[in-house]
Amino acid sequence: MDLSPPAPAPREYAVDARSTATFGRVLCSARIHHFIIDGPVANGCPGEELTPPEAFLAGVASCGVELVQVIAREQSVPVGDVTVRIQAIVDRSKPVRPDVTLFNSVRMRFTLAGVPRDRAGGLIAQFQKR
Repeated sequence: MDLSPPAPAPREYAVDARSTATFGRVLCSARIHHFIIDGPVANGCPGEELTPPEAFLAGVASCGVELVQVIAREQSVPVGDVTVRIQAIVDRSKPVRPDVTLFNSVRMRFTLAGVPRDRAGGLIAQFQKR
């Protein structure tokens, strides 16, 4: 008899993106929220709003903050502010793969206030496993 907890239900997410009257400007919608993404100036786009790579990295960083908070709560670890800085490099002169553009490197730096270093490291390690 299997006594393991049931697997959580799959989560589904959807985001729509469409062009606007401004070249290189995209209107994005998720649920009832709307936001603008601009292509980078290097592509002849406005570059005034977040660019696609910045929006992608913001999603990863925000996932890091939120999940560390969730894991800390699950483990009854009091945690103050959680900050994530994510940096990435795309070097087109040294492609990771010739068929698609990928980040050559991505680095995340977590800062957890009010948590001893070893305990913070454990929370981050748990995040990396999810």
